[in-house]
Amino acid sequence: MRAARLIKMVLLLQSRPSMTAAELAQELEVSERTITRDAQALSEAGVPVYADRGRTGGYRLIGGYRTRLTGLARTEAEALFLSGVPGALREMGLEDAASAARLKVSAALLPSLRDASHTATQRFHLDAPAWFAEPKTPHLLPAIAEAVWDDRRITARYRRQEADVERELEPYGLVLKAGVWYVCARVPTPGSFRVYRIDRFTAVEPGSERFARDEAFDLPGFWAERATQFARSILRTTIVVRLTEAGARRLKYTVDPLSAQETLAEAAPPDAEGRVTITLPVESHDVAYTQFLTLGPEAEVLEPPELRKRFAEAAARTAAYYR
Repeated sequence: MRAARLIKMVLLLQSRPSMTAAELAQELEVSERTITRDAQALSEAGVPVYADRGRTGGYRLIGGYRTRLTGLARTEAEALFLSGVPGALREMGLEDAASAARLKVSAALLPSLRDASHTATQRFHLDAPAWFAEPKTPHLLPAIAEAVWDDRRITARYRRQEADVERELEPYGLVLKAGVWYVCARVPTPGSFRVYRIDRFTAVEPGSERFARDEAFDLPGFWAERATQFARSILRTTIVVRLTEAGARRLKYTVDPLSAQETLAEAAPPDAEGRVTITLPVESHDVAYTQFLTLGPEAEVLEPPELRKRFAEAAARTAAYYR
């Protein structure tokens, strides 16, 4: 286990000019004291690891040292071919580049591993779009993707409500969510990060200058935070509903799963009939009406009165059909 850690440490230092003990400790999931011991062990083994002292110091390899310990195991080679998303690469205009890269990697593999691409693609396929939706590739996606890879500012026009708005953007990253493409971009003034749906862009003009990327920006973390904020922001009102045991089990498939989980966890114990009463945040009463119709008799809306009246009328009409 230590040997694998030492190899990974060398590869990390080979891929970057310098790394602090704290950065190496985080990457390797060990203490900084262990990093110090590992660096000494590598040095004694002939690997030229040099430690820069001081607040801005760190570890680095000297003399252009390159390790030859880069051979891929079968599982690593198969994982490499799994990492691409063919449909997304095609939509961004990167299919040819990805194909060339796979060919080069395949040629570099040992003969015993050259079937890794075939075994991986025959065992895993990612279909990103949701069911019952016809995905459409935004025609401006390749231009935005090129700007993202090139750290180039763009001037973009996009639809907001009934008007077109023009913004200068620094596109940091692309996200494909349920078949819909988004760009996470920094607006130079006021300097905040925002998310835009690419299919709402009407024009994109690449700028002549590149922007200085904030290396601390974490695209997955930023997206996760914004997705959570969005899910919470649309829940603008509440309803009171009484659920049977079956209704409580099915609630997470009917409304926002996180809201369902948190609300049920805070609910009072079930009544004598085994039903639980909750106050649930919802997007609107109209949306709640559509959502809770799917639960039928497993849910009874108690408040607000006007929504309860709508369910009572729907139940009466339904009963009349089956009378």
